[in-house]
Amino acid sequence: MDAMQYELTLPADYDMEIIRERVRRLGHMLDHRKGLGLKAYLIRTAGVGGSSVNQYAPFYLWNAADAMSRFLVGGGGFHNIVRDFGRPPVRHWTVLAALAGPARHAPVRSATRHVATLPWGTEPAAPAPHPQLHTAAVAFDAYRWEVVRFSLWATESPEDPEATERYEVLHLSAPPSEGF
Repeated sequence: MDAMQYELTLPADYDMEIIRERVRRLGHMLDHRKGLGLKAYLIRTAGVGGSSVNQYAPFYLWNAADAMSRFLVGGGGFHNIVRDFGRPPVRHWTVLAALAGPARHAPVRSATRHVATLPWGTEPAAPAPHPQLHTAAVAFDAYRWEVVRFSLWATESPEDPEATERYEVLHLSAPPSEGF
């Protein structure tokens, strides 16, 4: 399983309703995407939830690396982002653990991400269950020696002093036949 994310940091005066409308119009397009575990359509809005930026930052869990590759370079949907915003750098991690939480069947409202350097000799811990946890993943970037802990929540995300980013979830594409 692979995780990926790109971040489109937008101007401070950008109307985030434009992104909300884009997701309302196009978000369903990956709801049945072969090889996709899930795509969380994430935003951060300057001045909300501690964010200093306006940002569109979708996060993906892929069950198949070839499906991820086709999406990025094979005209499988990413070309719309490139057309509208340019070609952003895409972060990529190898998933070490993924967990379907107790709130797996509830609608998703928020997400948290924590990125940190992985100390040598340390093995990242699996995500801990929480009553409002929808999905969690722990993934690793061997180039940067970083670990990312990503969580989707059925409520506003719980206080987490370690979370480096907190997001609002606009839509979740989670193909039923591609679950993990």
